[in-house]
Amino acid sequence: MSNAKISNIKGRAVTPAERVGNVKEYYFSRKLREVAEMNARGLDVISLGIGGPDLPPSQEVIATLCDAANDPRNHSYQSYTGIPELREAFARWYARWYGVELNPSTEILPLIGSKEGIMHITMALVNPGDCVLVPDPGYPTYTSVSRLAGAEIIKYNLLPERGWMPDFDLLDTLPEVKEGRVKVMWLNYPNMPTGTPATRELFERAVRFGREHGVLIVNDNPYSFILKPSGVRPLSILEVEGAKETAMEMNSLSKSHNMAGWRVAMLAGNPEFISWVLRVKSNIDSGQFRPVMLAAARALDLGEEWYEELNAVYTDRRKVAEEIMQALGCEFDPAQRGLFLWGRIPEAEESSEAMADRILYDKRVFVTPGFIFGRNGERYIRISLCATEENLRRALDRIKEVKND
Repeated sequence: MSNAKISNIKGRAVTPAERVGNVKEYYFSRKLREVAEMNARGLDVISLGIGGPDLPPSQEVIATLCDAANDPRNHSYQSYTGIPELREAFARWYARWYGVELNPSTEILPLIGSKEGIMHITMALVNPGDCVLVPDPGYPTYTSVSRLAGAEIIKYNLLPERGWMPDFDLLDTLPEVKEGRVKVMWLNYPNMPTGTPATRELFERAVRFGREHGVLIVNDNPYSFILKPSGVRPLSILEVEGAKETAMEMNSLSKSHNMAGWRVAMLAGNPEFISWVLRVKSNIDSGQFRPVMLAAARALDLGEEWYEELNAVYTDRRKVAEEIMQALGCEFDPAQRGLFLWGRIPEAEESSEAMADRILYDKRVFVTPGFIFGRNGERYIRISLCATEENLRRALDRIKEVKND
C-alpha cells in the first residue's frame, strides 16, 4: 500500500490504557539516561545515585553458574516455583541468620527480583478501589504498582521526630482501616531511603496491626546484611509470633550478595498466601534460568566471612559519604544502615531536586533528590555507597569545590 493511500484512511487512533496515564517514567530511568548523555559528551559524571552494587558476587558463585551453564541439560524451561535446591537454600538461610523456620515446599516462592514481586503481590491481593498503605518517604514502586492496579493509595508518614517509624496508633483510627478497606501495608526495614534499622518492637506492632484489621503486612527486607554490626543477627518480621497469619516478607540477593543483575529474590509466607501469589506469577513468567538458581543457592550458603568482607568495604565508603554530606552542609543520623546515606539539606537550599541538579550540572556528581521518595523526602538527598572509594573521594573533591564557589 502506498503512503498516499495510508494517509487517506480514516479511523480511530490507537490509545493507551488509562493506567498508563496514572504513572510516570521511573525517575532513575529518565535521569540515568541524562547522565549517560553527559558521559557520552565526555563530562565524566560520578554517579552516587542508584543502589546497584559495583562489586562482583563470590567467585564460588560465578564458578557454579559457569559450570551449570556448560551442562546442556540446564537450558530448558524451569518450574514456576523454582528448583528445590534454591527453595531449600532460602530456607537454610532464614533458619541460620534470621532464626525463622520456613517450609521450602510451601512457604517460599522464588522471584525474578523484588520489584516484580511487588506487582505479583499487588495483583493477587488488591482489587480496583481497595486501599493500600504506602510509606512516605518510601520506594516509589510501591506507589506506582498500586496505581497500576487501580488501588486507592494512602500515604502514611515516616517523620524524623518519630525516628522514621510508622505511627500505628494513628493508623488504627483511619476510616479506611476501621472500615476494612485496606488490603496491604508496605513496610521496608531496614528502611530505604532513610537507613533506619529494623526493631523487634516495630515488627511486633506491625503484626498486631495486621491481625486486628485484616491487613496483609509485607516487609521488603533486602538491606538487613548491609552495614550490619558483626555478631548482630538481622531481623525478619516472620520471627514475630503470629506473623505468618498476616505478614509476608520479600528478600533479595541483589544487595547482600552483589547479584542485582541476576534478578534473584524470594517471597516468604504461609502456604495460602504463597498460593495466591503463585496464581498470578505463573501467568506472567516462566521461571528463572537453572544455572542462575543453582548459583544463587551457593550464594545463600556462604559463611559469615562473606558478609564481613563486604561490610568492611562499605564501612570505608560510608566514611567518605559522610564527609560528602558534611561538605554539602547536610545533617544525617550516623546510626543509618544499608547501601545509602540519607541527609537533610541546608535550609538555604530551594529544594532537593534543585540542589541535586546544581551538583550534577556544576560539578558532575549525581546524587538522588529525596523528593522522589515522597513529600517527606523533599528536604533530603541520598548518596549511594555503590561507587569505589576512589570515586567517592573524587566526588568529595568536586563537592568541596562547589561549596567554595
